[in-house]
Amino acid sequence: MSAKAEHYDVIVKPIITEKATMTAENNGVVFQVTKDSTKPQIKQAVEALFGVKVKAVNTTITKGKTKRFKGQLGRRNDVKKAYVTLEAGNTIDVSTGL
Repeated sequence: MSAKAEHYDVIVKPIITEKATMTAENNGVVFQVTKDSTKPQIKQAVEALFGVKVKAVNTTITKGKTKRFKGQLGRRNDVKKAYVTLEAGNTIDVSTGL
């Protein structure tokens, strides 16, 4: 497997929410990543795929909600998010896609 394919395996998709847009004002981007990925792997993947310098990576695991579907109880999957802070002068336009 090539190195670029490994980077795409770490980053699932960018997250575009109101909170994620607020972090963009402070030179940050939010990505959904695989649960077993580490901060150094996330940093390496973002730097390789987007050609930017990463200052810091913070991660959170959001627990899945319990929801009803046609009367049956179900549970959404847990999601790991990476809040990536970029060095000054670097930007990523997540609206264009990967």
